[in-house]
Amino acid sequence: MPETSFDFDCLVFIGRFQPPHLGHLAVIHEAIKRARQVIVLIGSAWQARSLRNPWRFEERRDMLRSCFDARDNHRLEIEPLLDALYNDDVWVRDVQRKVRDIARPSQGKLPRIGLIGASRGQSSYYLSLFPQWESVSVPLVDGISASQIRERLFHSSFSATDYLATGAEHHLPQKVHQALTAFRQSSAGQQLLEEQNLVEQYRRAWAQAPYPPIFVTVNAVVVQSGHVLLVKRKAAPGKGLFALPGGFINSHERLLDACLRELRERVRLKVPEPVLKGSLRERRLFDEPHRSWRGRSLAEAFYFALRPEQQLPKLKPAKGGDTAQWVALADLEPETLFEDHFFIIQNFLGLPAGWATP
Repeated sequence: MPETSFDFDCLVFIGRFQPPHLGHLAVIHEAIKRARQVIVLIGSAWQARSLRNPWRFEERRDMLRSCFDARDNHRLEIEPLLDALYNDDVWVRDVQRKVRDIARPSQGKLPRIGLIGASRGQSSYYLSLFPQWESVSVPLVDGISASQIRERLFHSSFSATDYLATGAEHHLPQKVHQALTAFRQSSAGQQLLEEQNLVEQYRRAWAQAPYPPIFVTVNAVVVQSGHVLLVKRKAAPGKGLFALPGGFINSHERLLDACLRELRERVRLKVPEPVLKGSLRERRLFDEPHRSWRGRSLAEAFYFALRPEQQLPKLKPAKGGDTAQWVALADLEPETLFEDHFFIIQNFLGLPAGWATP
């Protein structure tokens, strides 16, 4: 197609693609028809696998590329985008920078850029954050839900044959469907099946409650000499991931007291309680609706900045099987942290959006 026939130099499509489905492809095909260059930004990149984010950026990128021929792939730029759950400004800046660096000028002029998305989808929210770009809406493909596809895929009562019989394959490109079926049989897929079983147990336990439960937890962000205190989980959910020390509050506790108890009992941090209280710098509530596998869960996090010392405080073996250790801030990687714990650390310490990413 001659370049002069395109409406835009560049169209930008932002999504999580967990997994890529026919609704996503409809948007990208429209973008290819209308723009010389198409930039697809894949959100929730570099995050740990979970039931909400089962597939890594590279897996989603490869699934998307498998749906297009060589000619269309040549015009597609597919890039990762790290979330910034509690700071829209950081996320917007990251999107702006990526588009600025990728978008190619047309005949020496600034490129005409648009933001494309499905009508009644998230595009209306994105548009309010990027008023400098024009908007393009594509009709929503009814009946397709990425969350329903994920739930069917990892439902513990479904066999591979049952999954094929749900009709989910009709919402997916053939090669994506094949990739998901193979993934379900992999070790990573089996671990997510185990986590789904735990979620279903939680749902059954609260099924008779008059209202959906809202859980209240605490977390400790303890930092000293460029290190943060983390525990490594030895059981599902999040087996093998690092997490901030914390847990549920008891009915008789104040939030700070619950946090100090968790540090004392689970982590067995060898720092006197008066010193910890004197090191408390800030506390914040983290309430992203999808932050926890348990369901609606609010976390009150406490930031303790211990005085720099040559030796980090000693840690005794923690209760419950989790192992506590000090991790250098330079070694933090979003995909190794449980739930939204990387973003909690990021929020307190002001780490940039591109921190610890390739």
